[in-house]
Amino acid sequence: MLETVLAFTRALFEDLDPKTFQRRFLDGLLAIQNVERGSLWVRRNGVIACIEAAGEESERILGVELPADKPSVVGWVMDNARMTIAEPGKDPRHYKAMEDGLAAKSTLILCYPLILRDGTVYGAVELIDTAARGGRLNLRKDYLELLEYLVAVGSVALGQALAFESKERECRGLKNALERFKGQPPIVGHSSAVREAMKKVYSYARTDFPVLITGESGTGKELFAQAIHQASPRKDKPFFVQNCSAIPETLLESELFGYRKGAFTGADRDKTGLFEAAEGGTVFLDEIGDMAPPLQAKILRLIQNSEVKPLGGAATRTVDVRIISATNKDLPKAIEDGEFREDLFYRLNVLPLALPPLRERSEDVPELLDYFIKRDCLRLGLGAKRLSAQASARLSGYSWRGNIREMENLVKYILTVVEGELIEERDLPGHITGDAGSAARGGEGVGQDASELCAMTWDELERRYTLDILEKYRWNVTRAAKHAGVNRSTFDSRLKKLGISKG
Repeated sequence: MLETVLAFTRALFEDLDPKTFQRRFLDGLLAIQNVERGSLWVRRNGVIACIEAAGEESERILGVELPADKPSVVGWVMDNARMTIAEPGKDPRHYKAMEDGLAAKSTLILCYPLILRDGTVYGAVELIDTAARGGRLNLRKDYLELLEYLVAVGSVALGQALAFESKERECRGLKNALERFKGQPPIVGHSSAVREAMKKVYSYARTDFPVLITGESGTGKELFAQAIHQASPRKDKPFFVQNCSAIPETLLESELFGYRKGAFTGADRDKTGLFEAAEGGTVFLDEIGDMAPPLQAKILRLIQNSEVKPLGGAATRTVDVRIISATNKDLPKAIEDGEFREDLFYRLNVLPLALPPLRERSEDVPELLDYFIKRDCLRLGLGAKRLSAQASARLSGYSWRGNIREMENLVKYILTVVEGELIEERDLPGHITGDAGSAARGGEGVGQDASELCAMTWDELERRYTLDILEKYRWNVTRAAKHAGVNRSTFDSRLKKLGISKG
């Protein structure tokens, strides 16, 4: 008997990774009782969820969630904090629907509570006999007492491992949020348009309803999404961002919903999806208008039922996340063209937030320019620089078709080419001043004659600009994206849309 205990504890504590630990814990108990089916259950989000399962058809049990208000053996054990033996078919506590569709039914169930040192019951472990008349489970008193001791030892360690994993996930979310907020510009401006948008930010932050942010590219949609999250009760939980146009459809689905081991070639382990990892927090879906229709259906189900189903998984899981989405597309037109689901649009557009382009809030331009100049001078270790009155007036009257993103890139250019403290009008690139000669002092691609620029469409101009910086950096996409001031994934997405490839 002692040898059994020692072997169990040695195997149990070889690896304290929660996933590995709970599997060893369950397998060890099954080996001691000489049965092949078992499962671990914990309470979370108002349900009782299976976090580990072993035996035939275990993939159909893993991830299953039992209603907390319905009778079940594991629920009874958690409520009463003591072991029980149940005979399915005769015991009213047995949740019969759990075994619907299983080839082998349980004939006898042995269930122990999982208890922390302070006496808190956080789960239960079931050991299940599927043999005729339940003839495999050893129900001798001394054997059950030994098993109770082993469960007690393992449940404390497992509880601590699960708590550590939860805290670690929360810390990763906070770290991710801090990294995203670090260096991000605040929402600058006092125009009526900005004041109205911020009024909606604080109003929307009080609820958990979906928000749809619309506006031209570069208007700061992600920044406003962050502001909503930071003003909400979810501010201490994760804030995750996913660009829906940056990666292929199948990869996007696995990123958002996760997958089970063996779901596809290369899936050698389980992966937690973004929605599940963001538990209690916010997920920002940028460029939602570019999402493929099949995936739109899964997002609709998530919003309706708060459920996610990993690729290759048989069961759904309940998640608590807020969805904020954004697009620069005309979604009503996309609905007419059959590219976007109408039902999903109405689910996402519960709280609409339309962001104005920079040309419609020109009174904010001087304040924004001042902010970006001071910020980037500090980052680059440069002395203070300022705009002359003429330069400021010229920039205030500029159309800013690329919005705030264009302004950020312009400031980087100016700080690179202007050596003195004062930034004069002649230091501005020719496409702003209308003077092709003034741009010759700048970088490659900036000296385009104004009349030629005006003859181009926006896509043609973007294509010319993109090809110029790719040539400049010898088609090093990472460096080109950095020069453009955008994420590599966003830059890749633009290359695809523009039909640009090195080949």
